[in-house]
Amino acid sequence: MTTDEATKSEGEVQAAALAERGEDITPSKDRGVLKIIKRPGNEDESPMIGDKVYVHYKGKLASGKKFDSSRHRNEPFIFSLGKGQVIKAWDIGVATMKKGEICYLLCKPEYAYGSAGSAPKIPSNATLFFEASNAGEPVELLDFKGEDLFEDGGIIRRIKRKGEGYSNPNEGATVEIHLEGFCGGRRFDCKDVKFVVGEGEDHDIPIGIDKALEKMQRGEHCILYLSPRYGFGEAGKPKYGIQGNAELVYEVTLKSFEKAKESWEMDTKEKLEQAAVVKEKGTMYFKEGKYLQAVIQYGKIVSWLEMEYGLSEKESKASDSFLLAAFLNLAMCYLKLREYAKAVECCDKALGLDQDNEKGLYRRGEARLLMNEFELAKCDFQKVLEVNPQNKAAKSQISVCQKKTKEHNERDRRIYANMFTKFAERDAKEAASKTGMEKTAEKAACGKGAETPGAE
Repeated sequence: MTTDEATKSEGEVQAAALAERGEDITPSKDRGVLKIIKRPGNEDESPMIGDKVYVHYKGKLASGKKFDSSRHRNEPFIFSLGKGQVIKAWDIGVATMKKGEICYLLCKPEYAYGSAGSAPKIPSNATLFFEASNAGEPVELLDFKGEDLFEDGGIIRRIKRKGEGYSNPNEGATVEIHLEGFCGGRRFDCKDVKFVVGEGEDHDIPIGIDKALEKMQRGEHCILYLSPRYGFGEAGKPKYGIQGNAELVYEVTLKSFEKAKESWEMDTKEKLEQAAVVKEKGTMYFKEGKYLQAVIQYGKIVSWLEMEYGLSEKESKASDSFLLAAFLNLAMCYLKLREYAKAVECCDKALGLDQDNEKGLYRRGEARLLMNEFELAKCDFQKVLEVNPQNKAAKSQISVCQKKTKEHNERDRRIYANMFTKFAERDAKEAASKTGMEKTAEKAACGKGAETPGAE
């Protein structure tokens, strides 16, 4: 028997065994994906929809011929579970695995590459055989972790039940949800609640829930892990016995939602009316120290009015007034949030509307000072004094800029002085070493010359 024949025979035996003894793990129980566990996992938890999973595998045709192996590439295969990034069989099969588990999967064509196949290695209507594991075996589930919604580590989502359709709540949408909140394993909140996305704080709901809801679909049930920034922040929540900078876990079900009007669905009159409402709301949040929530409200004004054209003189004046206030207030929020580059950007836009605006110049100066851009900051504070010579705060900040510039220059001088001293010491050592080597060579030469006559 040739090697190919032996491989084919072995593959057919494995496929037959899996077809006979494998567990049907398809939702419709049509035996399209069969599974046999070779070794149970070492943890109880399985990956959830949206989790990033790390897998090693070896794939074969039903004949036993290998068509792919992640181990031969020396790197695991990574994909987001349940997002349609892989064949159906993989989304179904990997979701049933535990960390450390080793299993075999048999996948019918309709759960693999179907009638199209995947040229050149996988023919049309091919049944596929996978060996899957999590500990160095031919196919492994190496690890999995939740979806980082904003790629800053602040909100991690794990979906327990996928939602329906493709529509999501937008900012300002009215949502109905069920939530349970946990801190350190203790449940501190459990309720059904209806509110406007961006205003969850009015119901003691942290900003991270508002943000996550914009990524959810109707009927979705998920677990959300919130960092302090997206939770209750430094202040905590005494009402719930939660201290500052606490990490939170929420289970949230989005029961229903009604989207808010998009900007293009509103006329100018409505935008100006709503701008007054959200400006007041934003100011309330700002005074309460809820800066992320305030950013959402002021941001609405910008989204509605920044690109609004064809306004009457009266409407244009009102629009500019709202935009100027929004940019200035956003700058103040970003200063509080320590996002200084964004503060500068908002001040630039405010000064584009009013180039001599005292608050815009001063806040941009503050942001630049905190970014160690001392000269630029000093220029802004000097411009403030040109607008208002009585501004004592600006005078004080100019002194701060001068002091910081001096300290910065002195620090640079020390650094460079130390650097040059080290270079000089190194050069001296190299020169001394070279001189020593030359003297040694010279002595050796003289010694050799003295011995020559005796040798003769």
